[in-house]
Amino acid sequence: MDGKKLEYKGEKALEEVEKLTMNAGEIQDQILEEILRRNWRTEYLYEYLRGSRNKEEFKRRVPVVSYDDIKPLIQRIANGEHYSLISGDPITELLTSSGTSGGESKLMPSIAEDIDRRTYLYNLLMPIMNKHVSGLDMGKAMYLYFVKAETSTPSGLPARPVLTSYYKSEHFRHRPFDPYNNLTSPDKTILCQEISQSMYCQLLCGLIFRQKVLRLGAVFASAFLRAINFLEQNWQRMCVDIETGNLDPLITDPGCLEAMSRVLRPDPQLSTEISRLCERECWGGILCELWPKAKYIEVIVTGSMSQYIPALNYYSGGRLPLVSTMYASSESYFGVNLEPLCEPASVAYTLLPNMAYFEFAPIAKGEGTVSEEPVSLVDVEVGRFYELIVTNFAGLYRYRIGDVVQVTGFHNQAPQFRFICRRDVILSIDTDKTTEEDLHRAVASAKKLLEPSRLFLVEYTSYADTSSIPGHYVLFWEIGPATSVRLSPHNSVMEACCANMEQSLGDVYRRCRSTDKSVGPLEIRLVCPGTFDALMDLSVSNGGSVNQYKTPRGIRSGLALELLNSRVTSNFLSPRDPMWMV
Repeated sequence: MDGKKLEYKGEKALEEVEKLTMNAGEIQDQILEEILRRNWRTEYLYEYLRGSRNKEEFKRRVPVVSYDDIKPLIQRIANGEHYSLISGDPITELLTSSGTSGGESKLMPSIAEDIDRRTYLYNLLMPIMNKHVSGLDMGKAMYLYFVKAETSTPSGLPARPVLTSYYKSEHFRHRPFDPYNNLTSPDKTILCQEISQSMYCQLLCGLIFRQKVLRLGAVFASAFLRAINFLEQNWQRMCVDIETGNLDPLITDPGCLEAMSRVLRPDPQLSTEISRLCERECWGGILCELWPKAKYIEVIVTGSMSQYIPALNYYSGGRLPLVSTMYASSESYFGVNLEPLCEPASVAYTLLPNMAYFEFAPIAKGEGTVSEEPVSLVDVEVGRFYELIVTNFAGLYRYRIGDVVQVTGFHNQAPQFRFICRRDVILSIDTDKTTEEDLHRAVASAKKLLEPSRLFLVEYTSYADTSSIPGHYVLFWEIGPATSVRLSPHNSVMEACCANMEQSLGDVYRRCRSTDKSVGPLEIRLVCPGTFDALMDLSVSNGGSVNQYKTPRGIRSGLALELLNSRVTSNFLSPRDPMWMV
C-alpha cells in the first residue's frame, strides 16, 4: 500500500472516531439492541427476560454480576456444554484474564468476531500517533511482543491470554505490509514460546536495525524494563553474533533460527559501536544512544504500571515521551488515548461506543463501594469515580470489570476516563494481580510452618518492590514467641514460608514466576518487635484515628515503607519456583 493510500486510510479512521464519539449515546443503544437480538434465546438471558428484548427491562431485570456469579456457566462450556448457555454465537476460545478467583485464572468467553473489534482498535493507534509525531513511516518500530503458554479445556477450546490470541491470529500473522507498523522483530521470534529465546532474538534484531528504529515499546512497562535488564546481561553475546554473523548456539527454536538467518549478517563495525555503548558502568540514558532516532516509548504506564515510570525515565535520560495508547482487557477493548504525548499522570482514554455496551457504577468517595445504580456511557459526570460494567456479544452481561476509573472530560459525547486502579488489588508486578484475600490466604497457609518452632505471626504487611528487575513481592513479618523465651526461626523455616506463600498465590502469579520469569522470588523481611505498633503511631501522627486504624495489607511507598525497612532484622527469599502446569 503506497503512502497516499495509507495517509487517506488514517484520515478516514480519525473521521470515524469523530462520528462514533459524536453519536455515542445512539451507538450504545444500537449495540445493546444487537446484543439482545442475537442472545435473547440464551439460557442465561431467558431466565431473566423470558424472551423480552427490551433494553429498559434488561437493565431492570438482569443483575450486575462478578466472576464468581458466572464462573459455573463458563466452566460448563469449558467442559463441553453448548455455548447457548450464555452466547448466541459459537464460543471459539476462552481468554485467560490476569485477575484471580480462588487462585485460578478467570476464563472469559470470546467469539470469532471479537478479533475484528480488537483489530479495529489497533488500527486506530497509528493514525492518532501520526497527528502528533511525523515521519513514523520512514523507519522501524522495536516493539517487543511475547506470547504466553496456553492450555486446552476438556471440550477442546483453547484457553490463552488475549494478546497471545491476537498474535496467533490471521489478522496479525497475515497482515499486509504497513510502513507505519514495520517491526524490527520477525513474527516467528514473537511467536516463540520460550521467552528468553524470543527476547534474545527480538533485542538482537533491534540492535541490528538500531539506526532505523523510530519508536520503542512493549505492551506493559514491566515487560519493556525486563527486556532492558536482559540486554544488560546479554549484550556481549549479541555483539559476538553481530560481529560473526552466527547466532548464539543457545538459540535452538526452529522459528527463531529461520527468522534470524534472514536478518543476521557479519558486521564488525556495528558490533564495535554497540560494545562501546554497552560496556560502560552506568546505563542512564542508554536507550537514546543505542537507538538515536527513537521518538518515544510506547508502554502502558497507567494504574499499577506507573511504578515503573522512574526506571523508564532513567534508561531514556528523561528524553523520550512515555506513550500509553489504549485501554483494554480480556473482557472487552475499551478505548484510545487521543492525546498520546501527554504526561503519564494526565493520560485519559476516550471510550469507543462500538466496542461493547458500557455502564458505570458510581463509587462513594473515599469508600470504594458502589453507592448508586449504574448509569449509561453518556450520563457519567466529570470528576466522579465509577466501576466499569460491560455487556458484550460473547456472553458477559452487566459484568463488573473490577476497574475503578475517574471521568476527566468528554470528547464530543464520549466520556474520557483516567484509570485509577483495580478494585481490591494490593500487589502487582506484571500481569499478576493479588488481592487482600489472596494474600491473606497465602499468609495463613505459610504461618503454620512457624508452629513447630513455637513461634507465631504477630502482624504483616506487603509491598511490590520494583527497584530490581524483575520486581518481586516483599512481606514484612513481625514474629513473636509463644512463650516468654525469645526464639528465632531457622533460615530453612523462613525459606519454606516463602515457598509456601508462592505456591498458595494465584495461578497467574505462579505462571509469571515459574514460566514467564516476569516476577522475582518472594521475599520475607523480618522486623523487630514493636514495628507494627510504630506503624500505627505513624498513622495516628498523620491524623489517623486509633479507634479506626487497621494495619494496611499493602504499602505503596513513603514514610511507612521507610519505617518498615529501618527495622528489618533479616530477610529470606523463596528458594525455588512455585509449581505451575500448562
